[in-house]
Amino acid sequence: MNIRVIAVDNSEELLIKLTRILKEIDGVELCGSFHEAITAMQYVRENPVDLVFSDVVMPDISGITLAAKLYEHPDPPEVVLLSGIPGFSLEAWKIRAFGFIIKPYTKMQIVKMIDQYIMEKNRVV
Repeated sequence: MNIRVIAVDNSEELLIKLTRILKEIDGVELCGSFHEAITAMQYVRENPVDLVFSDVVMPDISGITLAAKLYEHPDPPEVVLLSGIPGFSLEAWKIRAFGFIIKPYTKMQIVKMIDQYIMEKNRVV
């Protein structure tokens, strides 16, 4: 079974990079790439998603706010926050985000986060 994933980043260049990385990973179904957190939130309300990779600093709402709102859903996806500002890791921890990756990230870091998600889900089942 594939892990359903979406990517959220207001930077066109970084969204393309993240989208490319996610498309290259076996077992991952990239369901969407979004420039705006609000659009991503609407997508998650209407479609099943397992994992969200989101930038923290965005113009409409932050990735931290996005994660907090998504965690209010009855069956929320896990959220991995991405930022070039290491201090946001504390905020990610406070809202119990699944993970935090400092930019610039590598494909290996994304793969490790997906592997960690798989291991945690298998442990719960």
